[in-house]
Amino acid sequence: METGVFLEVRRESQSALLILGCQLEEHLPVDISVTPTLLEVKAAEHCETIDLPVGVRIAPSSCRGLQYVSGDGLHMRLRVQVDISTKLVPAWNSSLQAQKCCVFYCQSCGDNIMKERVFLRVLPLPNENWSSLVEEWCCHPDPFANRVLQPCHDDCFLGDTYLLVNASNESCVPETKGDQPESSHPTLTNNSTLKSKENTRVTCKRCKAILGERVSSETVKYYITEIMVQPAVNDIKMIPRSQFLESVISQHLVAFTSTRCTFRFCLQGHDGKTYILLWLLNSDTLLVESTRKSSSGSDFTLFENSSTSKPRSLEANNAIKILYHPCTKFCNKDLVDEWLNDIGVHVLTLPSKTCLELLVILTLSNGSLPPSLRCMNSFQVAFLRM
Repeated sequence: METGVFLEVRRESQSALLILGCQLEEHLPVDISVTPTLLEVKAAEHCETIDLPVGVRIAPSSCRGLQYVSGDGLHMRLRVQVDISTKLVPAWNSSLQAQKCCVFYCQSCGDNIMKERVFLRVLPLPNENWSSLVEEWCCHPDPFANRVLQPCHDDCFLGDTYLLVNASNESCVPETKGDQPESSHPTLTNNSTLKSKENTRVTCKRCKAILGERVSSETVKYYITEIMVQPAVNDIKMIPRSQFLESVISQHLVAFTSTRCTFRFCLQGHDGKTYILLWLLNSDTLLVESTRKSSSGSDFTLFENSSTSKPRSLEANNAIKILYHPCTKFCNKDLVDEWLNDIGVHVLTLPSKTCLELLVILTLSNGSLPPSLRCMNSFQVAFLRM
């Protein structure tokens, strides 16, 4: 018998849902003991002890709501004390600071796409509605009308899902088919706009991954999900693609909610299609769960884990809990239209391939949850670790 463990902790309320996913019907009677630092499951001649991660302590006397859910296992709610740091290191811009030397790498293959650069200014761009706000605030004609904010040689501008840098000294090769950049064609139709973006895309020399697009003769837009920014050192720290994407997306969703009080997001591709509707539910979640198992044990394996830890050890991950709707193949069109017309929904634009990658990550996360936790109010539930 091998017990799957799923412990969802809310840091702010210090409350948790504990699910033990053993197949109890096949091993009755079962004796389960819960202590502050470990779980013990006894059935017939089998006895299994599962240690909780350091810094996580359960209050056994607070156990309530004890019930057995078919297909899940044994559910119980508890009080939990957590003494694990919540400090997060940004996955992509930890080295992107003024007056500090940094190097841009392709996240897919690690190729150097921009050698040592020192930016004199690293500045956030205004939100997408800044031009409209200027018109409302000014009592005279908009001085910024028909002007685009572009960085000078030693500037780096940060957008919601991208950054703008001066194109000098960059070694990426943009794919061009003879068309001019989009900014020089203010009267382009939607189809020709998409065609122009294809003609100005910037790709990695080594693996041909799309990294961004050229928005003018001097400015390149890099997507934050496609590059890594690290200090100018000899060795780079490569991060698995799924882990990198989880971290970048989850940290940006949390940042938006804290600065703009926005909890609903419409994820669109550069092709103009809506791929996912995201609703951030909790950002103070700590997940404690069984590490990755063999094919013989499939209970509650949520996150990839390539470590060599013991089979029955538990690991803890800071994570966000989200509700999501996939919108591929024209699914949920009415809901998409409703969200797009809602001022409380923030639109995030990413490469179409990245949107599909994120959808796969969400689907795998949802499929690995206990069945009773996979849906909520017609939305699907998933976790993204930070």
